[in-house]
Amino acid sequence: MKKQLLNIVTILAITAVFTSCKDNVKEAETTEEQMVEEVAMTADYNAVADKSMVIWKANKIVGGHEGTINLANGMAQIKDDKLVGGKFVFDIKSLKCTDIPAEDEANGKLVGHLLSPDFFNAEVHDTATFEITSVENSTISGNLTLKGITKNVTFPANVNMENDMVMITSDTFKIDRTKWDINYNSGSVMDAKALGDKMIKDDVELKIDVVAKKA
Repeated sequence: MKKQLLNIVTILAITAVFTSCKDNVKEAETTEEQMVEEVAMTADYNAVADKSMVIWKANKIVGGHEGTINLANGMAQIKDDKLVGGKFVFDIKSLKCTDIPAEDEANGKLVGHLLSPDFFNAEVHDTATFEITSVENSTISGNLTLKGITKNVTFPANVNMENDMVMITSDTFKIDRTKWDINYNSGSVMDAKALGDKMIKDDVELKIDVVAKKA
């Protein structure tokens, strides 16, 4: 009996730890599109596409999927060794799922569905852009454009300079996909009871990693 009770306590403790870690992912402050102010006398750093990406994770009621979206091109603006601006374009059609083996049929089906009009509608909107509007301490704000819809998002990030390179690494943050008209199986848009375990949570976790080299 004691052993059984100990096992239950252990399971509850582990569950609490994972729940706590999960809750640490904060939702990005999201507002309407903001004006991008020009900054004079900046040094341009060209983004290195094969070292830059967005890591994404989406959750259903049970389970979920994660993957990457590659950078197509971009530029960071540096002044007095500080990040002051930049614009980055991501290739939606490069979307990959990393939690299902690439050779599995399920991987291709999932990616195809994510690129379809149900989600990104990649044939019409083949890129996503993020343009920095402000950088304050360890927080970056920028206009995120998905499916032709632009919202300003704010999230924590680290910016490191090393020789002629700059590395921009965000914390993992969440956005509400419905604000960009990605509504498929959303419990807040559709009938949550009718969806049952097919419901997909509105919050999507993102992590931005960009490496750029001085032009």
